[in-house]
Amino acid sequence: MSTDYIVFIHGVNVRNEEAYSRQANEMFLNIKASINNPSRTVKPVILYWGNVGQSSTNNLLMELKASPQWKKFWFQDLRTTQFLPFVGDAALYLSRTVSKAIVEQLTEQALNQIGLSLEQLKEPPKGDRLHLVTHSWGTVVLFDILFSSRWEEDAVSPQIRQLIENMRRGFFGVGTDLEKEFGIPLASIHTMGSPIALFNLVNIQGGNSFNLTPKLKEFLEKLQVKLKKPLPWKNYAHPGDPIAYPLKGVIPLFLDLAEDQNIVSVEDVISPSSWIGRLFGRSILPVINGGKAHGSYWTERKVAKMIGKVIQSS
Repeated sequence: MSTDYIVFIHGVNVRNEEAYSRQANEMFLNIKASINNPSRTVKPVILYWGNVGQSSTNNLLMELKASPQWKKFWFQDLRTTQFLPFVGDAALYLSRTVSKAIVEQLTEQALNQIGLSLEQLKEPPKGDRLHLVTHSWGTVVLFDILFSSRWEEDAVSPQIRQLIENMRRGFFGVGTDLEKEFGIPLASIHTMGSPIALFNLVNIQGGNSFNLTPKLKEFLEKLQVKLKKPLPWKNYAHPGDPIAYPLKGVIPLFLDLAEDQNIVSVEDVISPSSWIGRLFGRSILPVINGGKAHGSYWTERKVAKMIGKVIQSS
């Protein structure tokens, strides 16, 4: 029986692994309930990296609070529970030391949960598919591991380079040379509250180390040949989430696509918001409440139902 692997990865400021796993499993069950295909198995792969770099963020917060002027700053809860963790986790990931630790952890988790050896991934069971469900900065983390050229630089240790290759081998079309034929094909991408639009600035400014474009574009082109259709990419965005941005117009720019290149089908899906949210949509209130909006996708039934619908039809 063929398997659909749904790969979950969280964003910033996720410190409780047990609570996150429970939340991801609940979303998985809601997705599974929307899929009616007894001929296929659906299996979750829950990736966690929130513990890496936590001590560095905590130390910085202690130093900030030690300042005699700290209590005079406004929006302290917003600063300590949202802005600092987001910027802190993002900045720490950009450092090679922390990102190496994350690569080690995620590679081990992915291989263990999928349950296939590296040898088996050379020719995985026919009909198996991957689906990505990525939240917030988790999108950047996973895309960086799969597509960034920085892992091929001379400064990267052979051990870390091997881990990167192992992770990439699991995805059809991502590995090096002949290994591009290895791995399970990706059947859909689901980004939730994603800052990938902002990350595109790396490309616009001519950055190289974190440039995802060449490998991501090559991957999507190879995948289209195999699937014989564009890859579905649903981008879920809550109107009150200050981290979420539309991607439909950004991805062609991000990938530098020609007008006739139809390798990915991007749709921005607006997560439900109340009339109160629309009323205060231009005020500071959405920013103050942005943390709740940013984390709402995990429990939003509309999001889970849409993911299930895409998996069902892909």
